[in-house]
Amino acid sequence: MNNILKISYRNLKRNGRRTILTASLITIGVVFVLIYTALSGSFKSYTVGQITDSLMGHIQIHKKGYVASVDNLPLDKNLNAKMLEFIEPQLKENALIESFSYRIKFGAMFSNFTSTTNIRLNAINPEQEFKTLPLLEGRITDMNVTLKQGEIIVPELLIKGMDVKIGDTIVLVANNKNGSVNGINLKVAGILGQLMGPGGRDGYIHMEDAKKALRMNNDLEVSEIVIRLKDVEKLKIAEKSLQPILEKVNKEGKSVFEIHTWQQLSPFYNIIKMIDIMNISIQIILISIVLISILNVMMMSVFERVREIGTIAAMGTPPLTIVKLFLSEGLMLGVFGAVVGSVLSLGVVYLLNIVKITYSFGQQSGLELAPKLSLGEIGSVSLVVILISLVASISPAIKASRLDPVEALRSY
Repeated sequence: MNNILKISYRNLKRNGRRTILTASLITIGVVFVLIYTALSGSFKSYTVGQITDSLMGHIQIHKKGYVASVDNLPLDKNLNAKMLEFIEPQLKENALIESFSYRIKFGAMFSNFTSTTNIRLNAINPEQEFKTLPLLEGRITDMNVTLKQGEIIVPELLIKGMDVKIGDTIVLVANNKNGSVNGINLKVAGILGQLMGPGGRDGYIHMEDAKKALRMNNDLEVSEIVIRLKDVEKLKIAEKSLQPILEKVNKEGKSVFEIHTWQQLSPFYNIIKMIDIMNISIQIILISIVLISILNVMMMSVFERVREIGTIAAMGTPPLTIVKLFLSEGLMLGVFGAVVGSVLSLGVVYLLNIVKITYSFGQQSGLELAPKLSLGEIGSVSLVVILISLVASISPAIKASRLDPVEALRSY
């Protein structure tokens, strides 16, 4: 085998210009794919992080039918105290769950005593919510400590439109599930920065204030339970582990609860899927480049070395050994392109992190990409390149092994 590799290396070295051009083309393909993977992966991670870590968590639990009518923020589909007593122990015992938070979601009228508008509100327990959504607190500006009773965090769009500022007193007027109207005074304690998509217009108040505004009984009722996992990569496993909660059925034999992952709830998951499809498309282009490049250089090598092949065949070299010679050449080209391309890609990614690429997305600007490459991504692309290099060498190798020694020697 060592002799075959040595002969293959000499053959590639003998046609140095062609070998360098082919290897360079493969290297460039690897570099472009890995850099694109790093950049798209950075955007994907940012998008997923903003959705899960500052808005909706990884998994949500609702009463059956809530999600279907979520646009109306129905208070009659809240989870009551008995339901929470059934669910909470299972969440605390689940080893995949890091934390969870209760929310009451409802609509209200927001008034600054001069003008009035609508607002969507999330009533939260601040300690639970900020632990479950670690990026949420970073979106809030001008708040001294944390959200307290009697305070409201107002979305930035509403701050501008209603001309209110930190410290102002506003009035919230809301209907409870029985239609009773009630109003409470709250102090503006913070401004919630804009977020792409739905959720960018939501305000936050303390859970106790929501209970007053909605005239709830002492027993807690919540619209949803937001769950944060220890490892988001185990999303499907975690969802499956929560299935016993769905075994709770009503009188009609239907599940009382419904469980949804962020992928099922967020429209931005379609963007994530498009990024994955584009990654696959780029890799297919790379495969095509490598396939054509290797196939071309191997076919040219066969045509140029017909007499040489005839000579070693006449000397008794088995066809299988000739096949191995050409496969070794293709393998060397693939390995060289994969290794050099991977090293160059890591260097480019390092430079991109130093330069800091910024971009705008929707109403957000000044966002920074933080591209990075994992060993898995580098390994998978390199493996594909090497395998395709071998596949592309098969046809020329078989063609070379089938040459008739007598006819090959007559070719000059």
